[in-house]
Amino acid sequence: MCKNTYLYHMHQIRLIYLYLFVFMGILSACNTKKSSEHHAPKTTAPAEKKADEQPQHTTKGHFEPLTDKTAIPFLQQYGKDHKENKVRIETPLGSFDILLFDQTPYHRANFIFLTKQKYFDDTYFHRVVSNFIIQGGNSDNMDTGQKRRKIGKYLLPPDTRNGLKHHRGVVSMPSSEIENPHKLASPYEFFIVQQHPGAYHLDGKYTVFGKVIRGMEVVDAINALPTDKREWPLTNMRMRVTVLTE
Repeated sequence: MCKNTYLYHMHQIRLIYLYLFVFMGILSACNTKKSSEHHAPKTTAPAEKKADEQPQHTTKGHFEPLTDKTAIPFLQQYGKDHKENKVRIETPLGSFDILLFDQTPYHRANFIFLTKQKYFDDTYFHRVVSNFIIQGGNSDNMDTGQKRRKIGKYLLPPDTRNGLKHHRGVVSMPSSEIENPHKLASPYEFFIVQQHPGAYHLDGKYTVFGKVIRGMEVVDAINALPTDKREWPLTNMRMRVTVLTE
């Protein structure tokens, strides 16, 4: 073999080895990158939220059930974002309107919040005490329990130092059924004083947070219904509650 031919073949072999070396290097780098991506820690916060995503416990969207710890901060912000203070309650005997007081901000915000969550829809005026009160917000339907579990288990502290009294037509919040010396209130129920001129022995014990401004005759008609031994009306008084914006 002549010298030039030998040198040519050696040059070709070197090129082949060089190409193989470069190819193996690229392949190794690719495998290393895939491996590092698989084992790298992930960040928990996305760079950007999509337009339809909402953080937990915001007043724009509610996903985690409220608790005694989170309810007050949530309702405080909810009250700032939702200024409505009037609702309409529709029943089989007619409708009436309620004005919610700004003096009791947590209770006003709570009632507006539950109304917008449609909690009260298909609950009942489940307790009627003649010439005293009508009480609503409960039900023996499974849907009501499911709504409560979704919204949360929490109590509201009383707000009784603002001078509001239990006049006829006022809306107040009953204490929870659990034993609690501070009269913490069940957020899902309310009662309306029907007694003339009022039920002033309740002052300082329960939180007045609104009053009937139209349709008190409907409250009187519900209060006149006959009841069973549990004080549940023999004629079911199912309700539907909506926020008034006018």
